[in-house]
Amino acid sequence: MKKVSIIDVAREAGVSVSTVSLVLRQKGKISEATIEKVHAAITALGYVHNVAAANLRANTSNLIGLILRDFSDSFSIKVMASIVQELEKQGFMVFLGQPLNDGEHLERCLLSFKQQGVAGVIYLASNTRHATLPALIRQCPLPLVAVSQSLLDETCNLVMRDNRQAAHLATRYLIERGHRNIAYIGGTEGDRIREQRLLGFRSAMTQNGLVFRDESAPACSDDTQAVSFATRQLLEKNNTITALLCHSPDAMLGSISGIHHVGRTVGKDVFLTQQVALVGFEDMLHVNLTSPSFTYVSSASEETGRQAAGLMIRKLKEPELQTQRITLSGQLIARESA
Repeated sequence: MKKVSIIDVAREAGVSVSTVSLVLRQKGKISEATIEKVHAAITALGYVHNVAAANLRANTSNLIGLILRDFSDSFSIKVMASIVQELEKQGFMVFLGQPLNDGEHLERCLLSFKQQGVAGVIYLASNTRHATLPALIRQCPLPLVAVSQSLLDETCNLVMRDNRQAAHLATRYLIERGHRNIAYIGGTEGDRIREQRLLGFRSAMTQNGLVFRDESAPACSDDTQAVSFATRQLLEKNNTITALLCHSPDAMLGSISGIHHVGRTVGKDVFLTQQVALVGFEDMLHVNLTSPSFTYVSSASEETGRQAAGLMIRKLKEPELQTQRITLSGQLIARESA
């Protein structure tokens, strides 16, 4: 059976070969009617466009290298899915790398990207204790977009979460509902997400004439047992606390256990002194299958992915585009826990 060529498609559609080429590459000003005719011809003939060969001829690439260090992090997974979806809409394919460290493994990953001819690199940062990117990423000669859960001190194209704003929003929400004794639970010392959220927490408290106390924000390892113990200690020392900001999904789960250990319950009624309101910082579907469902500030993971993909595409189309820093704020989703 003869292989269908671009010439056959042009003949079937009644257009020139160059017009078919422009439609396939999504270039030029082609009318919708002509585009429909070309796609109808492609479908009728069963033509398969060899993107790799076309890219080789044009010295271009539709491959984007995506680096994800931590597959256990729900935020990064959601961002990755959004990036892939957005890039595929625009005709790009993703080449995924998961280096085990920032040294030899990352170097091999970037070499592999180079060998595959990727057009640019999107790096999903996973280290929340460092203010800078790995040296190999900073030195990457390809167009680069970095995505981070915390603010970074970098000059490359960045898409980041605004943790300070998220905590300020959550704290203000609780204050407006009558809470005056609020605490923050979870996160280890030196964690930049925790530090940035505490700034927002402190700011909201101060703006509303309330006192922020260091003891109202105990740090602890990010596992349910440690958070349960920290919550129990916190509430036993200060039984006037009526609301908790929970650092992570594990902190949310651990705090529930700690609340129950001291004979209190989770709930939004500030006038029932045995109830403690809870607010998290990302949607937790596995938790919200239970009752009560949890109030949270969204992580804006899908929008983060869309922005990162869009920024990469703009950078490829406009190499001289100025470096951009995009900071995204989440929305507060009110449910039953606060």
